[in-house]
Parts: sequence; structure tokens; C-alpha cells
Amino acid sequence: MFRMVLRSLGMPLMPEERPDPRPAAGEVRIRVEACGVCRTDLHLVDGELPQARLPVVPGHEVVGTVDMVGAGVDAWKAGDRVGVPWLGSACGTCDYCVRGRENLCDTPQFTGCTRDGGYATHMLADAAFCLPLPRRDYPDAALAAPLLCAGMIGGRALRLAGEGATLGLYGFGAAAHILVQVARAEGRRVHAFTRAGDVEAQALARALGATWTGGSAEPPPEPLDAAIIFAPAGELVPTALAAVRKGGTVVCGGIHMSDIPGFPYRLLWQERRLLSVANLTRADGYAFLATAARAGVRTHVHCYPLADANRALADLRDGRVQGAAVLLPPA
Repeated sequence: MFRMVLRSLGMPLMPEERPDPRPAAGEVRIRVEACGVCRTDLHLVDGELPQARLPVVPGHEVVGTVDMVGAGVDAWKAGDRVGVPWLGSACGTCDYCVRGRENLCDTPQFTGCTRDGGYATHMLADAAFCLPLPRRDYPDAALAAPLLCAGMIGGRALRLAGEGATLGLYGFGAAAHILVQVARAEGRRVHAFTRAGDVEAQALARALGATWTGGSAEPPPEPLDAAIIFAPAGELVPTALAAVRKGGTVVCGGIHMSDIPGFPYRLLWQERRLLSVANLTRADGYAFLATAARAGVRTHVHCYPLADANRALADLRDGRVQGAAVLLPPA
């Protein structure tokens, strides 16, 4: 197998050839067809995820085919098409898991962070945490890959934001370009906030149905019922709170964010809510795949060969990717 490995924080990923892994009991081996490049991967490389373990193969938006099953695996067989999301496993016994909140598990494993992920030709995954992605429904692996995190984590954020008619999306990247399609299908008006002067992102947002686009510091043309912040910029929290109406909700949708500056209590007063999203549950995954199908979501992807993972990460960091970046292993 070929894989791209993070060995030192802040350093480029290193290419490596290794023997194909063999699944342990409860695991499946997957031949990777495509793996999305998520902003979380940048936080991993930059050392902003204290739970990470090194060395590690990044990648948690994985689409692939099961080619070997471990002992005790009955749910999957060789040839099945699956997706592997961020939540790689959960204990099932802690208080959070017992209450159906496995996204907050006390001892979780995270794909591409605490266990090897999809920047590889093959990977191992906990069979119980794979999701079905049959070819008849997802013929193009590259287009499906961003659904596994940008879509599913974004979908959890959208549910926390509530059912208000006006929605603001701060940071128009992989997650927002999916969620604008879902929100429009639900009849909402979406206001997309981008980096100042990012005319390409604003054009994509409008093409996907956004009612209004502008820079992240601009006020929207109407009060928002809710806002979701995908950009990892803490200074956007007071900005978003100022943009939502009384009783509105601001959801922070990323795993890492720079420090939130102090702000006057009046921005939070009048029953505005500030929430964060942490990880996802398997139920979130199944629910979002159904939602995306109903909404007719179509992702916009920029594909790179697996060996060019460092270039893909650099392009994502510098804002050169519209939609989502996806790595493709050699055939």
C-alpha cells in the first residue's frame, strides 16, 4: 500500500510504501477510492488538535470498497461500498454513549487523527462505524467524499441552528457549499459570508442558491434567525451574534477556532444562543445522507493525486479551492 504520513507537526506529509494491513476482529480493510481534504487536516498538521497521535495517516472523508473483513464482521462483505467518517469508534459504555451522544464519548477514536485514515490506497476501519455508500446512489467516489465530514458535521450544525427562515453561513468552503443546497431545498434564505473580496466564492454561493453574498465583516441585508461559523476565526463570533435577531442562534461548526475576543453582553442578551458542534454520531451520518439525497446535493470538487496531498493542503490553506478538495489514489 501507498500512504501519506504525518510524522512531525508543522512538516509536510511523507510518502511511504507499506505492506497491506490485515483487519483485526471487528474491522474491515478498505481499498480507498477517494478521500476528501478537510480543514481539520490543516489543524492536525499545525498541531492544533491535542488528541492527535503521531505518526498518523490523515483523512476522514473516505469512500472505498471493502476488500477484506475481520473476524466477527457480519454487516459487510468484500465488494461493499462504504464511507468512513471522522468518528472512527466510540466505547458504547460511557454516560454519553449510553444516552445516544456518542459524539461526546469519553474514549473515542477519530479517523485520520488517532487512527490512520484515508490518505492511502488502503486503510482499516471499525466495521460498526462505516456507513453504506452503494454505487447505484453514489457512482462518483470523489463527489461523495465531502459528504462524510463537510456534509455530516455541517448537517449537525444546521440542525442545532434550528428551523429559522434566514440563515447566515460564515466561511464559504466545503461545508457551506453543501449546506446552502440543503437549506435552499428546505425553503430558507441563505446569506453567505466569505473572505473580503473573494468573488469566486461569492459567485459559487450565488450559483448554488444564496440570496445574498458579502464579506464576513459586512452586515446582512436582514436580521438572521441563525448563523453557522465554519471559518476558524474567533473574531467572527461577536460579528455573527450582532447579525442574528432576538432569540437567534450562532453555531460554531469547526473543531478548532482562534480565541474569541471579549464582547459586550448585549450581543448575547435577549436569549441569543452560542453553541458548538463536536464530532458526529452514526445517526447523524445516516440522517444527513438521506437529507442530501432529498435535496439533490451535488458537491463541487477539485481532485488531486494522492501523492500531491501536500499541494492540496497548501491550496486549501491559501483559499485556492472552491468547494472541496479530494485526493484520488492511483488506480
